[in-house]
Amino acid sequence: MTLNDVLRRLRYAFDFNDSQTIEVCACADHTVSREQVCAWLKQEDAEGFQPLSDRDLALFLTGLINARRGRRDGPAAEPETRLTNNMILMKLRIALNLQSEDLHALLASTGLQFSNHELTALFRRPDHKHYRQCEDQLLRHFLKGLQLRLRAAAEPEPESVNPQVWGR
Repeated sequence: MTLNDVLRRLRYAFDFNDSQTIEVCACADHTVSREQVCAWLKQEDAEGFQPLSDRDLALFLTGLINARRGRRDGPAAEPETRLTNNMILMKLRIALNLQSEDLHALLASTGLQFSNHELTALFRRPDHKHYRQCEDQLLRHFLKGLQLRLRAAAEPEPESVNPQVWGR
């Protein structure tokens, strides 16, 4: 899964437009232009496509954390120069303040069942003996569950149908 795919899926899940994407980056003190954002969102075979760097996605995710939870006191940490799926998952968990139950629910909504041990292994240090690498498929399922949750919350409830209005 490419970093551009991750950005596209997050942008769709949160329903961000170009300006909002730029604002999220600005929350991490990172300036990007509308042209950069558009180039990142293009398909790989489209003219003008620009691959998203690990640092740029790390800054976007940090901006998302800052926008949703507020900035931490003290100096800002240096953005990661190499992102793994585990790091992406961790940053999204922090940004959305997700607990284990929330993660289980997100994954279950896509048909994926995880035990508590399997889930906590994703958030351990890489040198821990029970560390588990987050595969692309798992990250896809997580982002799909996130999309289902956030897009469903944004959709207005359908009005109940009054049978008298539609005839007998």
